[in-house]
Order: sequence, then structure tokens, then C-alpha cells
Amino acid sequence: MFFRYIKWILCAGLLFAVNGARAAPPPDAKLTVAAAANLTDVFAGVGSAFKAKTGIEVVFSYAATAELAQQIENGAPFDLFASADTEHIDSLVAKHKLTGDSRAVYALGQLALWIPNGEQNGIRELKDLESPKIRFIAVAQPKLAPYGQAAVDALMNANLWETLQPKIVYGNSISMAKQLASTGNADAAFTAYSLVLHDKGTVLKVDPKLYHPIEQALAIVASASQIEAAKQFRSFLLGPGGRAILSKSGYLLP
Repeated sequence: MFFRYIKWILCAGLLFAVNGARAAPPPDAKLTVAAAANLTDVFAGVGSAFKAKTGIEVVFSYAATAELAQQIENGAPFDLFASADTEHIDSLVAKHKLTGDSRAVYALGQLALWIPNGEQNGIRELKDLESPKIRFIAVAQPKLAPYGQAAVDALMNANLWETLQPKIVYGNSISMAKQLASTGNADAAFTAYSLVLHDKGTVLKVDPKLYHPIEQALAIVASASQIEAAKQFRSFLLGPGGRAILSKSGYLLP
């Protein structure tokens, strides 16, 4: 009887272990973050630092703010949305697509004018864009990208829109606007300072008095599958580590 009892215990333990192994949850999926195009460079560093601290890998999907907002509204499986403005975040919160208690402004963006051959063309201020040497000026679509709207506002407030509008070519995002200039399809580009602060050529920060403040907000997606990881990423970005990276990457801090 004793040996039968021991045998029963061993079998039961083995069966429990097998069933337990089968019932074990799969490894956590990667955190998915929808990020405005201006964050392409800075979030590479944020993602690496966040993974080093938490072990959580982040997959970023970059596009114009309006495009990402539309995707989230249509149910795209993101966990967190880092926008280039507050309007799209607030709109999605009102539609219960983002959680209101996670909404926060994480950075203030700076608009910049980048001229790859600026020294050769003698560009030192916005008014110099009227020079015949500047044939095309790349700008992100204002309806899609907050930085694009800021660029248009700056030119209007500087009384340069009417003379420069014929030179304007549009990209779907500020990354694409920068690409137009880097490939020679435009002579200058309005983009985020964070994307060009280390680039060659002439980089001019646009007077912030010429455009509305670019407040960049984030929030966790209401249907997120990785809510706890999203909360950790939010805390990291808003904390000392994230703020230090943002500051070094050309952003002002709220």
C-alpha cells in the first residue's frame, strides 16, 4: 500500500507539472507604440534605454499624427499613442479610444528650417527663402502634421506666405519633408529641430512667436493588450530618464 501511495503521489505530481506547463501563459508580447514622425530619432534612444531598464522591447510605428489617430480610431492594435499635438489625443480620449487618466504632455516641439546647402545659398533667416536659389521648400501636410501647420503659420505671420507659397511642396509627414530636402528634391525643409540638430547644412530654429506652441501629448490606448508595459513606458518617458533624452534631442520640457 505504501508503494502504491508513493506511486500515486509521483504520478499526480507529474500530471500537475504537465498540466501546469500547458496552462502557463505565453511570453509577454512586445509593447507597440504609435509615434509621431518627429520622434523617429529620439524614440530610438528612449526605446533602448527603456529596454535596458525594464527588459521590455518596444516596437514603434511612425507616421503623421493625423494618420496614426485615424488608425487608432479604426481599432489599430497599438498600446500607446505619442502624438505631436494635444488635439488628436483629446479627440480620441473623448471617443474613449484612449484613457483619459493617462493623458499627459511629455514635450514641447521646436520648428526648424533645414537647408542642406544653406551656406552656399546664403540662407540666414526666413526672408532669405525668397532668393531665386531656393526653388522648392518642403513642408509636411498641415492637415496631417502639427509641424506642417506650424510651418504655414510661421510663414503667414512673417508675411512671407504669399511670395513663398508657389515654392511649397508637401510631404505626408515631417520625415518625408526632410527626405525631400536630403534627396535634392527640395532646397529647404521645415521640420522638427530634433530631426536635424546634428545634420550638416544650415539649421535655423524658427522664432516660436511665429507659431502656436507645439505641445506633444501621449495617452494609453483603451484597448491596449500590454497596459502594464504601456504604463511603465509612460512613467519612464515622463520621468528623469526620458526627460533627459528628450532635452538632449532638441525638445523643450513642459
